[in-house]
Amino acid sequence: MSVRLEGVSKAYGSVRAVEDLSLEVHPGELFAVLGPSGCGKTTLLRLLAGFERPDAGAISVGGTTVAGPGCFVAPERRRIGMVFQDYALFPHLSVAANVAFGLPRGERERARRTLELVGLQHKAERFPHHLSGGERQRVALARALAPEPAVVLLDEPFSSLDASLRADLRREVELILRDAGATAVLVTHDQEEALSLADRLGVMRDGSLVQVGVPEEVYARPVDRWAAGFLGDVNLFSGVGRGGAVQTEIGSLDVSGGVPSAEGPVRVAVRPEQLELLVGRTPNAEVTSREFRGHDVLYRLRHEGGRTVLVQLPSLDLHEVGARVFVRPARSARGALVD
Repeated sequence: MSVRLEGVSKAYGSVRAVEDLSLEVHPGELFAVLGPSGCGKTTLLRLLAGFERPDAGAISVGGTTVAGPGCFVAPERRRIGMVFQDYALFPHLSVAANVAFGLPRGERERARRTLELVGLQHKAERFPHHLSGGERQRVALARALAPEPAVVLLDEPFSSLDASLRADLRREVELILRDAGATAVLVTHDQEEALSLADRLGVMRDGSLVQVGVPEEVYARPVDRWAAGFLGDVNLFSGVGRGGAVQTEIGSLDVSGGVPSAEGPVRVAVRPEQLELLVGRTPNAEVTSREFRGHDVLYRLRHEGGRTVLVQLPSLDLHEVGARVFVRPARSARGALVD
């Protein structure tokens, strides 16, 4: 089912946690809300779940208003499942009993089917303390899915797991949600998580959504300097629009969406992987440091103009600290104009 928020606001005293926020999540979509701590994303999730009442605006699920002027539907009547960051499992109940909790007695078979969906039917009689962190999170997901909710909300569900388990589990969770045909809203501060999982994502700051779109668009075409920096490493170059491109200190850059017809000073955001290093050319930069990441390397260069330039390259051919190199935009690079 679809989820719609129209002009929703929520304040705690003088703090505006959510400010005049409007959004529509499509049926069957996995939508991620990405933002730094304190931006209001968890409050947004609590408003959807019915744990908080909005001060203004309206929220609807499947076309039915669940919160708005003169209307408030209790959480248990919204057909919304919630997956918490800390699992929130009952330690004295078995896995099967946790998943079946709250289901009518005549529908306990549904709990067994849901455990099969998450691949834990063989651990139905175990208790939460016998499970790994990833298994506990799958039990929490099964409990949220068992009542066949219209929408599933996930509040930073992978943040307490180690990096290797987090990557594996988020792919499993994505497949489980898609198999269930669920509409899902995930809140996270992890850029990689949001970019890799979501059909669409919204970038949130100070209670408002500053940009909404498919991951590729939001990453490649940030709306401003803050969004560009929050979504990953970025270089910001001043330049001049000329002939459909931007002329910068490191060369000419094509720009996603084109350059405005009125040529003049502009600011362009360029991701480190959109630049390349060459040897055998007259150098224009020096490698001042490098961060080896296994599959790639992030280089920091001091350009001849005095500024720092970030370049990300595969780790097949390493450049030593102190090496003199020539940096330029890669042939397929496209920057993004930002304010």
